[in-house]
Amino acid sequence: MAHKRGKKYQDAVKQVEAEKNYALDEAVDLVKKMDFAKFDATVEIAFKLNVDTKQADQQLRGAVVLPNGTGKEQTVIVFAKGDKAKEAKAAGADFVGEDDLVAKIQDGWLDFDVAIATPDMMAQVGRLGRVLGPKGLMPNPKTGTVTMDVTKAVNDSKAGKVTYRTDRDGNVAVPVGKVSFDADKLVENLKTIANVVLSARPAAVKGTYVQHVSISSTFGPSVNVDVASL
Repeated sequence: MAHKRGKKYQDAVKQVEAEKNYALDEAVDLVKKMDFAKFDATVEIAFKLNVDTKQADQQLRGAVVLPNGTGKEQTVIVFAKGDKAKEAKAAGADFVGEDDLVAKIQDGWLDFDVAIATPDMMAQVGRLGRVLGPKGLMPNPKTGTVTMDVTKAVNDSKAGKVTYRTDRDGNVAVPVGKVSFDADKLVENLKTIANVVLSARPAAVKGTYVQHVSISSTFGPSVNVDVASL
């Protein structure tokens, strides 16, 4: 049975021209205007890319620090020992540990947003692959979360670092802030992530790389964006 959208959603949809690709500034204004959530909703950008994700060299994965943050407090944990553990605590990590932290997660604790590890801890952290992998929480060198520079990793995560990766259909969806952000701050965040995705075009891609871009708030309808305005 098709899910029937509520009246507020239907009213919001009427404000969008479905076939139109809006300039980014216009699209942001529209998303902010149409939002009807009772909380400070997250704004997200979604790219549909012409990539064959079965090919390893056509999968996108990485991270970028948004200039205006995400509007979300990030709880950061670090797997490290000795001086690196002290460094992580000094940088403001919420939880720092070794085998004790691995055991805590194996027991079902997942109350964090970002996990960082020093390379020498990955043998232990690897045991958590089945738990952290599906949730996108597994430390990974490509997203800067397996590193000896734990200070930078913690600071970036606290400052509003977002990760991006293609799903198997070639889509990339990334949160870029909150509806309450000033429009120009959302635009700046959106352009930052768009610049990274656009410049990551795999060499093997033929023809149009970005097939479609849209932005939306948590419950609001999506608004198509003109790629040229990114």
